[in-house]
Amino acid sequence: MKRTLGVCYYPEHWPEDQWVKDAERMVKAGLKWVRIGEFAWSRYEPVEGIYDFDWLDRAIDVLGTAGLNVVLGTPTATPPIWMIEKHPDMLAVDENGDPRKFGSRRHYCFSHEGYKNECRKIVTAMAERYGKNPYIAAWQTDNEYACHDTTVSYSDAARFAFQNWCEKRYGTTSALNEAWGNIFWSMEYSRFDQIDLPNLTVTEPNPSHVLAFKRFSSDQVVAFNKVQTEILRMHTDVDLIHNYMGREMSFDHYDVGADLDIASWDSYPIGFLSDRLEGSVEHKSRFLRQGDPDMQAFHHDIYRAVGRGRWWIMEQQPGPVNWAPYNPAPLPGMARLWAWEAFAHGAETVCYFRWRQAPFAQEQMHAGLLRPDDKDAPALAEALQVAHEIEQIPNVDIGNAPVGLVFDWASSWAWDAQPQGADFDYFRLTFAAYRALRRAGLSVDILPPDTSDLSTYKMVLAPGLLKISDPLRAALKTYDGTALFGPRTDTKTDELSIPTPMGPNIPNLDTTIAFTESMPPSEALDLEGCGTIKHWIEALEGDAEVSEATADGRPVIVSNGATHYLSGWPDEQAFDRIIRGLCATAGVEITPVTDGLRIRDTKTHRFVFNYAPEDAEYNGITLPAAGVYWTELK
Repeated sequence: MKRTLGVCYYPEHWPEDQWVKDAERMVKAGLKWVRIGEFAWSRYEPVEGIYDFDWLDRAIDVLGTAGLNVVLGTPTATPPIWMIEKHPDMLAVDENGDPRKFGSRRHYCFSHEGYKNECRKIVTAMAERYGKNPYIAAWQTDNEYACHDTTVSYSDAARFAFQNWCEKRYGTTSALNEAWGNIFWSMEYSRFDQIDLPNLTVTEPNPSHVLAFKRFSSDQVVAFNKVQTEILRMHTDVDLIHNYMGREMSFDHYDVGADLDIASWDSYPIGFLSDRLEGSVEHKSRFLRQGDPDMQAFHHDIYRAVGRGRWWIMEQQPGPVNWAPYNPAPLPGMARLWAWEAFAHGAETVCYFRWRQAPFAQEQMHAGLLRPDDKDAPALAEALQVAHEIEQIPNVDIGNAPVGLVFDWASSWAWDAQPQGADFDYFRLTFAAYRALRRAGLSVDILPPDTSDLSTYKMVLAPGLLKISDPLRAALKTYDGTALFGPRTDTKTDELSIPTPMGPNIPNLDTTIAFTESMPPSEALDLEGCGTIKHWIEALEGDAEVSEATADGRPVIVSNGATHYLSGWPDEQAFDRIIRGLCATAGVEITPVTDGLRIRDTKTHRFVFNYAPEDAEYNGITLPAAGVYWTELK
């Protein structure tokens, strides 16, 4: 499949006589796709029940006639003011009990049935009108579920829905009390309508209650999305997409993705470096204008898994953004590098956000491919360069990576509900493992927690899993590759209590966690080899072979053949050494890279990317800062 480029466009923001000129410039720039409509509800339905789609008809016709494929977004992320007046209780409520007011976006509670019915109406009206439109080549549902911390709501609607969810899940309050351990602190319930939401408690709420509420909140997102996909499926045969966010852990993207054809995500490398990633001052300074060398790749691989092989970038940062604490401009060449890195990880399409920088409202400082005065912004030339290069390079088949990394949203909820250490974070843990693999020059496939076939992978990592699923456990019994679990893997039940026998219950590995320590950032345990253990260390008992220990003799990795359990959180130096050792025994060839240089192998090509702010060498080739290099694999 040929890779393509696109852009996000808002015809309602610009004079109608400008649309034809914009569409022509888009095509001239090599763009094939244009996403529209996801924020325009007040123009679609300015008054309840009175629709005005004539302007959208004309916009779609202009864009389609010019040769662009249109992605039409449902507008449910931006309910208009009349909606709030009709349903004042539809607003989400924060953890302190305060409503999230009208005046920006995503101001709704997923559990509000009245709002869901309003969504059914607008999506039905759009689907009936545009479901067979030849210019509409895909639909996007809503926009950026969970952005601005909007998955969880503590509204009355959420409370009633959560009570019903609990009744369906547990059947009886006795079963719920048993599952949550409610005998502790006399927290037992006799009716489901007694169950409140786990906020505003005197001290920490029951972690099992918190985990259940997080599961429920995720299910509400899935149900909300399904309302729209079911309507759209009745009226169109084109692909359905949602645009997910970076480091968004509050709902299960696999579950949402099951009702869609393509996963997409919104990639803002420089904004995320500043706003969503821990890191030293030196690291953030070095990659200030490029973004973290692994953040984008990690999400590319995550969303390839969510989309079951099909995924896009729906929004790609083209210049400075407006929403991070600080917003530097990208290094020249990065808009090109980011696009090619996405293609190397299997993206079908990369869409830049946005076509023209808005001169008004909240995002007026967010760059586009054009400036507000209609002049070319720097990224437009880079997009055009990528469009030309796409025509020159042959199709790239992705194939399977040699290493799989299991990633699970439910595990994140569990450790958020009961962290046992202020800086224990599931995303950080899995990202640390992914980074170590990338520093070894490896390509990685992200695997869902219910993966049932590991046969194509020489090595599999599963850090921090709440539970090893039955399909994964069955796959492990016949797996003849190298597996590394932990820390914290399979140490709790689904309801977040300590099981008997105590974990980790890893097949064919005789080891038990006697107790666990979490350590402040100032502390570390030296290893016998180079590097340290930070954040987390488990005391292990049992007959499994100790293959890595601290300097004072505490087991850190225990093994049985090619099955290993890691009881602590290694620093970068230790993680690199551990990965090198595992790869040597697993027969995985590594290509250690310098800081900032990254490799991605496809089935047919090797791509090399230079995130460093200076030249880097690879196999006698000098890559400039923001340089991209590819060669056919032999």
